[in-house]
Amino acid sequence: MFISSEPLDTIIRALALSSVAVFWIVIVVRIVGLRSFSKMTAFDFVVTVAIGSLLAGASQSTSWTGFLQSTMGMASLLGVQYAVSRLRRSSDRFEAVIQNSPVLLMRDGKILDAAMQATRVEEDDLIAKLREANVLDLSEVRAVVLEATGDISVLHGGKLQERLLDGVRRIH
Repeated sequence: MFISSEPLDTIIRALALSSVAVFWIVIVVRIVGLRSFSKMTAFDFVVTVAIGSLLAGASQSTSWTGFLQSTMGMASLLGVQYAVSRLRRSSDRFEAVIQNSPVLLMRDGKILDAAMQATRVEEDDLIAKLREANVLDLSEVRAVVLEATGDISVLHGGKLQERLLDGVRRIH
């Protein structure tokens, strides 16, 4: 692709193509916006993983066609993500279709078994998240939410403002 010596060409190709691909991602992200690699929705997470895969593919390309296909794929995914985020803001119906709802797993120190079962979260995993959040006593936990991204948020302390649970689904 660059020179006739295969081992040297492989090294030069890897360095050059990966550098150009990363620079390309930076340019596209500057155009599309900072939200590009956020993990606000499951869709965002999928795009982020796919971008990583395309970056790896671009870095390993053995032809200019393969490299161009990977870099255009990156731009396309980020463009689709931008369009989806705009549609989510302008249409409640589209938002409901594309976005998962967060689910309440624990409230006021009590584990909500039906929610745990429905979301397939194991109690051991929940307890591990409570430890990560420095919970010392289950009675201190005001709420635990399985977020739309798959993250688990632990809200603990003296008082919980109900606004923090707006949009959180309660499974009975």
